[in-house]
Amino acid sequence: MSDLAPFDLQGTGAVVTGGGSGIGRAVATEFARRGAQVLVTDVDDSRAETVASEITGEGGAAVWQHLDVTQRDDFVAARSRCLAEFGRVDVVVNNVGTMLAGRAEQIPAEEWSRLLDVNVLGIVRSNEVFLPDLIEQGHGHIVNTASTAGLIVYSYDRTPYAASKAAVMMLSQQLFVYLRPYGVGVSCLAPAGVMTNIVEHIRPVGEQLPLRAPDLPVVTADVAGTRVADAVESRAFLVLTADEVRDELRRAGDDLDAYLLERELWMHDESNG
Repeated sequence: MSDLAPFDLQGTGAVVTGGGSGIGRAVATEFARRGAQVLVTDVDDSRAETVASEITGEGGAAVWQHLDVTQRDDFVAARSRCLAEFGRVDVVVNNVGTMLAGRAEQIPAEEWSRLLDVNVLGIVRSNEVFLPDLIEQGHGHIVNTASTAGLIVYSYDRTPYAASKAAVMMLSQQLFVYLRPYGVGVSCLAPAGVMTNIVEHIRPVGEQLPLRAPDLPVVTADVAGTRVADAVESRAFLVLTADEVRDELRRAGDDLDAYLLERELWMHDESNG
């Protein structure tokens, strides 16, 4: 087994996608507080610029850049900008995500394709651009944002989102095993309830089902940012915002059929709407 030394964020160059708000903003801010030089990227330029200004206002090092995760050239530009500003790229945080809501049979393939292009292929494009350099330098860390919805079943009203985040989780596990011998660590954030602007990114399609939310603690984005930074520094893989999820995973692993039947009863109970 390959042992990776603890990772020191001080002096590193970090690229954060979706850094203009929510969890991305919290991660970028916490990284900067620990001494990282941060390239804040977002499809919303004004938000990215604001966060970079907040970081520099606190004495940190940050610049911003436009980045649409569906455009490979934007990742190339981000890599070039980070190298030009900070002379290095050590950490890449793939945080962007979008969401669909509706009945599974009413969501057309084109909508699935659009969502997967952002939530899954956005990370694939990032890997294509950043991984060769991280592998060659023999040092670095990747963070991918999945979701508790990709680990436990509660969001059948957002099936494409849950499926995409399950894909991110498995992609991250594969990368963890693959990249460690090259000196590159991988963490995967699986947030549960976090107070962010994710509702802005929910696209309703067809008839809407009652929103099903897990019975898990809701935390601020800053909690997620701190846990991500801790995980990077300790080289931990799974980052949760609700520790109770570990118990859910154990129960599902013990008897998945029984667990799914239990979830069916919970999700179709009108009192859980």
